[in-house]
Amino acid sequence: MTERAPVLSVRGLSVRFLMPGGWRVAAVTDAHFEVRAGECLALIGESGCGKSVLASALLGLLPGNAQTAGSALLGDLDLLTADERTLARTVRGRLAGLVPQSPAAHLTPVRTIRSQLQETVAALTPTRGRAALRSAAEAAAERAAFPVDHLDRHPHELSGGLAQRAATALALVGDAPLLLADEPTTGLDRDLVDRTVDELRRHVDSGGGEGRALLMITHDLAAAERIADRVAVMYAGRIVELADATAFFGTPGPRHPYSRGLLQALPDRAFTPIPGLPPELGALPDGCAFAPRCDRADDACAVLPPLSGTVACHHPHAALTEAADRA
Repeated sequence: MTERAPVLSVRGLSVRFLMPGGWRVAAVTDAHFEVRAGECLALIGESGCGKSVLASALLGLLPGNAQTAGSALLGDLDLLTADERTLARTVRGRLAGLVPQSPAAHLTPVRTIRSQLQETVAALTPTRGRAALRSAAEAAAERAAFPVDHLDRHPHELSGGLAQRAATALALVGDAPLLLADEPTTGLDRDLVDRTVDELRRHVDSGGGEGRALLMITHDLAAAERIADRVAVMYAGRIVELADATAFFGTPGPRHPYSRGLLQALPDRAFTPIPGLPPELGALPDGCAFAPRCDRADDACAVLPPLSGTVACHHPHAALTEAADRA
């Protein structure tokens, strides 16, 4: 089978925040990955590891004290060097949709959900006319499991889960080639989690020849297992493993000790938490950042391990299947 072309190709993406006094925080360091047409890549890791910063960098939503390096090609467009006019008029919503981690901050507080959906439909699709826009807004709401009888409410009248579904509905309107979903299941019960991620998966699968792709940032490993084709694991600002999802969640499992620790912490597995805490991104060690928490660490771990093939570790677990090694 011919390998599909990447929708998004990230090479050497790094993000540094310049703090008062010249202090720098290394939020993302040298990230390399692709999201291919027809694929869902799940980016997982503990809170504070840099996942959401990476997503913000791709859409030009970083604060003014951020410095980026590397490249992030969406087709022929480098998202890291694109100016704000290009990002606002060409990228956001049209080429890349965003399901935000904090939907309340992305919803206009003084307008109803219906009016925001209708405006988005009018901006991103050929739909015109009051009745047609109203119908399209209701269809978009239903697609994200947002109750139609709540469309005339304002954001402050919604629960956190409803606000999340409203934000998902807005993100799906443009049928963008790339969808970035940053913790899209926040505030949802298990049934709605499954329905939401299934809809995100359908967005990718219904692209046909258009080549849609999904980058889902999540701490919900059950949601990742449900829809992901591949998994990228981030720790302390670095991607430490890239793996086929079936092999990652199945047998023989992930190769990096941190990745294994994440799975073993799940209630339906060993329910054993990873000892210790992640390091501060402003005070990372010279070597492997996971070494203080790792039972496989030795003197070799004082040197930073590169991402060699699919894992960045001096002492990885047994290799994944050939299919995963080619991923």
